[in-house]
Amino acid sequence: MTERPTTAVVLGGSLTGMLAARALADVADRVTVVERDVLPSGPEPRKGLPQARHVHQLWSGGAHALEDLLPGIVDRLREAGANRLPVTTDMVALSPYGWYRRWAESHHMLLCSRDLLDATVREAVLADERIEVVEGVEVLGPTGTAAGVTGVRIRERDGVHDGLHDGGPAERTLSADLVVDATGRGSRAPGWLTDLGLPAVERREVNSGVAYASRVFRAPEAAREGFPVVNVQPDPRAGKPGCGGVLLPIEDGRWIVTLFGSRGGEPPTDAEHFVRYARDDLRHPVIAELLAHAEPLTDVAYTRTTANRRHYYERMRTWPENFAVLGDALCALNPIYGHGMSVAAQGAVALRDTVRRHGWGSPGLSRRIQRAVARPASAAWDLALGMDVFYPGATPNGPTLRDRLLAAYVGRLLYTATGNGRIARRVTDVTSLERGAAVLLAPSMLLAALVGPLKPALTGPPLMVEELKAAGVR
Repeated sequence: MTERPTTAVVLGGSLTGMLAARALADVADRVTVVERDVLPSGPEPRKGLPQARHVHQLWSGGAHALEDLLPGIVDRLREAGANRLPVTTDMVALSPYGWYRRWAESHHMLLCSRDLLDATVREAVLADERIEVVEGVEVLGPTGTAAGVTGVRIRERDGVHDGLHDGGPAERTLSADLVVDATGRGSRAPGWLTDLGLPAVERREVNSGVAYASRVFRAPEAAREGFPVVNVQPDPRAGKPGCGGVLLPIEDGRWIVTLFGSRGGEPPTDAEHFVRYARDDLRHPVIAELLAHAEPLTDVAYTRTTANRRHYYERMRTWPENFAVLGDALCALNPIYGHGMSVAAQGAVALRDTVRRHGWGSPGLSRRIQRAVARPASAAWDLALGMDVFYPGATPNGPTLRDRLLAAYVGRLLYTATGNGRIARRVTDVTSLERGAAVLLAPSMLLAALVGPLKPALTGPPLMVEELKAAGVR
């Protein structure tokens, strides 16, 4: 006799859902991805992913996880036009504590449009015959009880039905040994769990009120290859709205530029004032200077959906078998820190490894999964809160004592990193999500933070003469 085939259902067909499906295909016989939209066949925009119009980056910690799930995917992305930029060698960044130096490579980033990344990953994932997609359907909720989920109810959208049900779209139930919620910020998991009879999940939100405005530009011809990231960060300690901007080189010789500002300092929604904001409102006009010779290719894309939101599912006293939540549905982060996609990839690896380690049907498997996927999310959460919690109105009661102590120490390390290459490397160990924050508490780190920078502060952006000439600035 053969064992019954194992099945998994992943809710959401964006990057997190595709990576979760790929992870589960290594440990299940069949995986079904349920997606509200009809997915595009190539690197094209889609309605359910408006954030794709803004900057995205994959830190090396996420890139390693992506490669673990899909061997060869980084080469495929590079062949499609994605850029690999060494950190901090090809970073021109103004931190709240001064300009960073461009130290020798410690880690790296993969940079391309979100549409290209999703399309490349989606094609690779769906090449696996064990994975299928059910598109254009609405998820109604899980089936089962507080003790365990048995599947999910779905309904076809837009009045499409199978002809067997008169009067409306067809509903059906997909049975599964595991249901994974990867539906992003709009996840309804908290309500689904209470409907099953479970208590409300603990939740925290830190909303800096940041709004984003983004445009894509054609870079000057000489600056279309090998140009660095340029990042002007706000200083949340300044007592005024924080304004910042990021320029990322992406495929096809283009730059994507996202300007952002907190309450009272929001960027403009129109093209006419886009560069003016970069020149007049940011702490340094370097991005505006670089855009002076770039050709705008798109209108301004705008969003205010940037709050940090964390659901502590791993802390719940009871948790149903056969259900897990990951990605933005678990922990949604301010996108400007670029950690969301890396957390999703690391969470998918943790999902796969937990099932491998304990086996299907083992008691408490879903709780183990939830705790495992929470670890990379928690690391990125602490990094985001270290900045955002200090903006006025970010939380009802302001920063906690833990927030203040953590921020004070991390701030001292960031200040030290402006003039100490060893400390800069350790900080990027953490920001790249390659190592946990515990490395920042080593005695040598404490001593270095006490001493401070070993080199004097830079007086301006560390762009090389050749880069300035290529961009037409000189």
